[in-house]
Amino acid sequence: MQRKVIIAGGGTGGHIFPAIAIANALKKIQPDTNILFVGAAGKMEMEKVPQAGYPIEGLEIAGLNRSNIFKNILLPFKIWKSLRRAKAILRNFQPDVVVGVGGYASFPMLNRAQKDGIPTLIQEQNSFAGKTNKILGKKARKICVAYDGMDKFFPAEKLVLTGNPVRNNISQSAVTREDALQHFGLSPLKQTIFAVGGSLGAKSINEGLQPLLKTIADKDIQLIWQTGKPYYETAKAAAAPYGSHIKVYDFINVMDFAYKAADVVLSRAGALAIAELCVVKKPVIFVPYPFAAEDHQTSNAMNLVNKHAGLIIKDSDVTSQLESILFSLLQNRALMEQLENNIGKLGNPNADMVIAKQVLEII
Repeated sequence: MQRKVIIAGGGTGGHIFPAIAIANALKKIQPDTNILFVGAAGKMEMEKVPQAGYPIEGLEIAGLNRSNIFKNILLPFKIWKSLRRAKAILRNFQPDVVVGVGGYASFPMLNRAQKDGIPTLIQEQNSFAGKTNKILGKKARKICVAYDGMDKFFPAEKLVLTGNPVRNNISQSAVTREDALQHFGLSPLKQTIFAVGGSLGAKSINEGLQPLLKTIADKDIQLIWQTGKPYYETAKAAAAPYGSHIKVYDFINVMDFAYKAADVVLSRAGALAIAELCVVKKPVIFVPYPFAAEDHQTSNAMNLVNKHAGLIIKDSDVTSQLESILFSLLQNRALMEQLENNIGKLGNPNADMVIAKQVLEII
């Protein structure tokens, strides 16, 4: 019997890539599964999901604008409109189950599905659950989580500790360190830092690194620097005097190569980044984005820091602390090994399959 599954959510790569990984795993278990994505019109998922080979419907939905209160005037209308559209999508597609991965489109779809008695599953990626997921969790059949202690947000009997899905090209990458360094034009004899601030880059990480470029080159260390588009030209100009030591990119498509090349990673603490770092087992310095909803990135990072599986610098402390923490870590072989071992214990390269099986179980 053919199963019909709706996967709702998106907004950022952190929601979209795990959602696609779950869809691929469902197809692996039951190739004839009919999957429909529902996202927010105008957001990244409307491009990325069709590229992955799946159909997607868009809802006219946006989040609360905290910085400009006047932009929220149309919000109640948009929510009402998206709930009506969600109802129509459910009526037309008639899914057996609806999966919510977080992001704007998740709430209207799961809310309507729950009202219609359709089983729902939530994939909560962060260690601090968002408000909408807490509401939806009351009626969801199962809640797949990546961190322990989530019973403070959800009913304990519904929780399944699955980990966060990681893209196959990272979890199953066969690239060697030599290949990876060669790809970036770097030397296998030197230590390498990989700095990444999510797909759009991170202002504090970029501004913290720029004054350290000379020291990095003087110490004969290499840097792979994903800046995001807004900072790319500035970074390229700043790195120019240091030749082959500093490699600047606005975006890196081959993340498995970048991780493999790195001795130390400097990163934001989004759920997807952490899931990947656990699977690739790298010593990492986290700089959580402080304006994420409910400051969940700090919560994500602290979950690892408390297990001696990562280091942390507050966003506002990057300029004062990055230099000493980064260079002392690179000199401390024992600490690097400890961080590598501990973060590796937290990774689950099969999270996508585990979640897919949970989805099929509740149909």
